[in-house]
Amino acid sequence: MNVLYNEYLAILSFFAIAFLISILILILSYILNPQQGDQEKVSAYECGFNPFDDARATFDVRFYLVAILFLIFDLEISFLFPWSLVLGKLSTFGFWSMIIFLIILTLGFIYEWKKGALEWE
Repeated sequence: MNVLYNEYLAILSFFAIAFLISILILILSYILNPQQGDQEKVSAYECGFNPFDDARATFDVRFYLVAILFLIFDLEISFLFPWSLVLGKLSTFGFWSMIIFLIILTLGFIYEWKKGALEWE
């Protein structure tokens, strides 16, 4: 039982040292760095020139739609990597369940294509 606590003690001491170092760096940054902000520090900066418009302007909903569709299909495709690694060891149930998953994924892609979610104009 004592050996188990010794292993946890090493992990706990690592977290404590990391916490203390991060607090020390945070305190030193406030002590050593002057906190006065001038006009150039608080102004907006975009790629070396003044910004064109307000940063809080509304975006078209198509940006969000494309981002959500990308996330959905990207996460679903990530299920294929572990499946492809163990494909030779899978039973027929594992194979056909992934084929059904891919069919549903393809049908969803066709549906959003027909609905025009991928059209930009």
